[in-house]
Amino acid sequence: MARAVVCAVPVGDQALEKDRLVMLELLDHHTDLAERSCRPGHLTGSACVLDASGDTTLLLFHTKLQRWLQPGGHADGEVVLAAVALREATEESGIDGLWIDPAPIDLDIHLVDPPGEDAHLHLDVRFLVVAPTGAQPTGNHESQDIRWVDVADLVAYDVDPGLLRMVAAAVTRLRAGRTTPCD
Repeated sequence: MARAVVCAVPVGDQALEKDRLVMLELLDHHTDLAERSCRPGHLTGSACVLDASGDTTLLLFHTKLQRWLQPGGHADGEVVLAAVALREATEESGIDGLWIDPAPIDLDIHLVDPPGEDAHLHLDVRFLVVAPTGAQPTGNHESQDIRWVDVADLVAYDVDPGLLRMVAAAVTRLRAGRTTPCD
């Protein structure tokens, strides 16, 4: 199932295509890729949470990694990565009623080096998540700050190119008209 999701991400730039090939190779050789103990890395699911207009996205300042990131986290054995992304977005934002587009929008492989753990790869599959109108995030213990950020202002948060690519893909998907579970 994870292989099909990785293949379903729309064709993108060279970095995305390189990450797709690496993920497919690892999926072919690691039956435990959905477990956080898998090395050199493991699957994660992320959510690009947008407001209904697509003008703002949700960022959190991650406590362990000390960076502005999108909501997301470990698969922990779950191979339905859209479910992982929605679970993590709900837990990390505190927002009820999030809607997820089950078709992935982006892939990214990044090295993480959290305190008390060995450095390893996160093989991140990313999804568009839309928040209900007027939703106010409350966050949880995993972040020191959480806020809605204007998409045009993302570069001021020193986010990586993969996050910028993900948000652009999410805004494009949202504005293409697939915005609610009834569409």
